Amino acid sequence: MFGGGGRVDRLRGMSTVAGPAGTAELAALAERYGLSKSSARPALGGYLRELWGRRQFIVSYARARTYALYAGARLGSVWQVLTPLMNAAVYYLAFGVLLGTKNGIDNYAAFLICGMFVFTYTQRSMTEGSRAISLNMSLIRTLHFPRATLPLAYVVNELNQMFVSLGILFVLVGVTDGLSWRWFLVLPALALQTMFNLGMTLIFARIGTFVSDVSQLLPFVTRTWLYASGIFFSIPDKLNDLDAPGWVIQLLALNPISAYIDIVRRSLLDQHEEHALPHAWPIAAGWAVAVLVGGFVYFWRAEDRYGRG
Repeated sequence: MFGGGGRVDRLRGMSTVAGPAGTAELAALAERYGLSKSSARPALGGYLRELWGRRQFIVSYARARTYALYAGARLGSVWQVLTPLMNAAVYYLAFGVLLGTKNGIDNYAAFLICGMFVFTYTQRSMTEGSRAISLNMSLIRTLHFPRATLPLAYVVNELNQMFVSLGILFVLVGVTDGLSWRWFLVLPALALQTMFNLGMTLIFARIGTFVSDVSQLLPFVTRTWLYASGIFFSIPDKLNDLDAPGWVIQLLALNPISAYIDIVRRSLLDQHEEHALPHAWPIAAGWAVAVLVGGFVYFWRAEDRYGRG
């Protein structure tokens, strides 16, 4: 189908012509009257401008998803606060108390909750975003808009939840450790993680469109990632207890989630410096830029394929 103005009836008449000759004549007419294929992938710069023009739609769609998520619950949006708190309580009992990982870590409750909130932000962005295209196929086939708006809206939705979680964390840390100017460092830390999440969500949104089984596989991948990211324990302390060489700590520090957890903990917990990972800020920034750029280009290259089938 061709998009544009003028000579539509003539092109419709030509569409009945069979064979290569008819196709060639249609292409010639389209070129003559300045028509272009409506499903063609736009240039990267033009695609970015289209996305910016849809920024209000992205925010509104994210708000609508949040409302729909809790609309059927009696407590409504109160679950935005209860859910992260209940998850943190379960992990505190299982790992902090029963397995004893809280030993040697001051203010372990804040240490654990901080790691859980940061990890959940990335985990949910990826898993929910992997279904962003497939769950909105009717919308995609009905309207013409940049498909990246859908996975981006899913990340904005999770970012709203993260703000609620941070509010809980600020109260907890303020009561237990007091206020500190270092809290302002949470803003660049969260910005870097959001960049990373956007890239990862775009990557898995494209994969999930063409490989539907990825949504079933992701929970197992993220669960493994959960246990390897130093959420329940200090990675340097644990490896020092095992007499692991220093290069092992350096290697595990390259885990992007570990880096984002570490820079948020540094921003909120003064006593975390003795448990901190090496070079966490440069590692977090490098992952953010690389994954955002790579993920965006990867998603954009399949723009003309979304909605087919």
